[in-house]
Amino acid sequence: MQMRNSATSYGLPSKILHWLMAVLIVGLFAVGLYMADLEMSPDKLKIYGLHKSIGITVLALVIVRLVWRLSNPVPESAPGLSKLENSAATAAHYALYALIFLIPISGWLMSSYAGFPVSVFGLFTLPPLAAPDKAMVDEIKEWHESLAWMVILLAAAHAGAALYHHFIRKDNVLRRMWF
Repeated sequence: MQMRNSATSYGLPSKILHWLMAVLIVGLFAVGLYMADLEMSPDKLKIYGLHKSIGITVLALVIVRLVWRLSNPVPESAPGLSKLENSAATAAHYALYALIFLIPISGWLMSSYAGFPVSVFGLFTLPPLAAPDKAMVDEIKEWHESLAWMVILLAAAHAGAALYHHFIRKDNVLRRMWF
């Protein structure tokens, strides 16, 4: 399997980053929904810690992915796509990257405002992004949750479009990101 992107397919690093991030983001969303309704307990704090650690991992991965994408041109558009379809796909990709970057930042900022550390798997602790400010916690929490819903809905549309291309149009859009 090729390492670098080609005119017709993504390379192995792009594919690994894509699918790893997809699994982590869906998992983070599910855990976020689950932990929101838990009563405060040591178990809830452990889940929050894991959620933060994986969120920061996603932040690091999206930065790696963006650097990789900038150094590797994306494959050419699938034959037969209209300008509108190409523009929509490009806009969706940019929006996904922006959301995947902003969600962990908003979580880190929320922890900072709440006065809680962001420890990454117990290996190191990130510096706070802001001084504690309880008045800002709820505002940032709303942003964090709204951004999470946006990325899930946009990712669902992205997956739906890929499946549409695979099963209805029978082109190579999905295959070029698959192993």
